[in-house]
Amino acid sequence: MSEVANVSATDVPSVGPMGAPDGPSSARPGSRELIQSVSLRYGVVIALVLMIVAFCVARPDSFATVSNLQAILAQAAPAMILAVGLTTVLVMQDFDLSFGATTNLAMGLVIAMIVKSGVPWVPALLVGLAAGVAVGLANGFLIARLGAASFIITLAMSTVVVGVEFAVTDQQNIIAELPAAFTSIGQNAPILGLSNVFWIAVIVCAIGWFALDKTESGRFMYAIGGNSEAARLAGVPILRLRLIGFAAVGFTAAIAGVLLASQSGSYAPGVGSAYLLPTYAAVFLGSAAFRPGQFTIPGAIVGVLFLQVINTGLSMLNLDTFVINLVQGAILIAAVLLSRLGQRTA
Repeated sequence: MSEVANVSATDVPSVGPMGAPDGPSSARPGSRELIQSVSLRYGVVIALVLMIVAFCVARPDSFATVSNLQAILAQAAPAMILAVGLTTVLVMQDFDLSFGATTNLAMGLVIAMIVKSGVPWVPALLVGLAAGVAVGLANGFLIARLGAASFIITLAMSTVVVGVEFAVTDQQNIIAELPAAFTSIGQNAPILGLSNVFWIAVIVCAIGWFALDKTESGRFMYAIGGNSEAARLAGVPILRLRLIGFAAVGFTAAIAGVLLASQSGSYAPGVGSAYLLPTYAAVFLGSAAFRPGQFTIPGAIVGVLFLQVINTGLSMLNLDTFVINLVQGAILIAAVLLSRLGQRTA
């Protein structure tokens, strides 16, 4: 007998008068799947838009202004740069807890060399960037080459970096008149009235996105994060890529430190460390967007903007700082849970 004859009557859906399936519409499960897919991929973006609308309604005279938009983007720029470096190691399932201290070090080095040692701002800037790369390479060597745990090594490295920073700056605020060419880096650009720092952040984010999503090395980094042993057996240069990843964290941290020094025209201990938790919160929040369960540069950017909008909006509502911190912490918890949900449904 043919296979067709073996099909039972229960396997064939009943057909209505016009040939349509009898009973519940077959489009409904598809609709539910579509809604679920949109919610997982774009839920964070939708929430960001709704939050902006809510703050615009609550504070139309202060939040819904062009100057406030420019301020939000300028304030978010350093975190966007830091998020690019952090995403690079997180895709390989590594952690870096030293980038806040590295940001402080670069900031302190540049200001101290210009003010205390009289070094021209260009060499001082290059030394600050080189110091960040050196910290990243040290982390990468200890973790990738010697097999140490990234969480412990970078936590310890942050203490070492803070020690070097204090040795350079004497743990004192440094406020002095800096070269106009250096401080102009942090000023507004003629393009849309946005700061140069924001446009530098856009360039860094574009390079980071291209490197991770459009190059072979970037795909290898995602493969390492998915299954490092399988990647090793496939010939992926795990040690080299992890070294590059940590060097990228150090470099982006140094860029952020230099830009913060240019914006403020001064140095104060602990400025960069304040970016540690918000950057992690932003990147984890971004892992619930676009490709749920995966760390991506576009997702990290959305996460940074999400937190910056919350911080600005809640401040305009005259809420206390502890409330803002509680909200940011709750968002980080929610982001981790959403990321896990995305991994299970992927």
